[in-house]
Amino acid sequence: MNLNCYIEHTMLKATATFIDIDKIINEAVENNFLGICIPPCYIKYAKEKLKNKNIKLVTVIGFPLGANESDVKAFEAKKAIDNGADEVDMVINIGFARSNRWDLVEKDIEKVRNATLNKILKVILETDYLNDDEIKRACEICVKQKVDYVKTSTGFAKNGVGATVEKIKMLSSLVKPYGIKVKASGGIRTKEDAISFIEVGANTLGASSGCEIVK
Repeated sequence: MNLNCYIEHTMLKATATFIDIDKIINEAVENNFLGICIPPCYIKYAKEKLKNKNIKLVTVIGFPLGANESDVKAFEAKKAIDNGADEVDMVINIGFARSNRWDLVEKDIEKVRNATLNKILKVILETDYLNDDEIKRACEICVKQKVDYVKTSTGFAKNGVGATVEKIKMLSSLVKPYGIKVKASGGIRTKEDAISFIEVGANTLGASSGCEIVK
């Protein structure tokens, strides 16, 4: 299995420097990864560095808490696209979901979807914080809003485990019949992890350990 073409090589630490971004870009080019996922503030810089390279440039919106105002998320998404992002991964409003305010969760996603109509939109559910019923409801909204992917995790959930085989199976069953893909993210560190997630339905892997995975 050619794992390279599944990996979005990720650097989202608060301490990430230009040197770190250079490193992740170079590693993505050397390993022919699918893409890189970096903070919005580095998109313009990375876009120039990746000129003429067939590597997707992915960023995150409302990250990692998901608690920004919806208009702010939409503006952030549009700004990232204007700066060169190919895809955006937005965090849902987790508090709204846990409050059973699905009307507000949907409006949040809808605003970002409207700002990203010509680009790939992934919706990060942060599955460590939601129960199965909440995950199902969030996926129903994602289907209704015609997002492109649902994604498991930010990797920043306190005491969270991130992606699991069970969660990937669940997400796949809920959204793939409607043409929506699944991105596994959070805690993917080995080749065995990567293969197990792909085998149960992950289309893309977000990982900071991409180089170790493909060695």
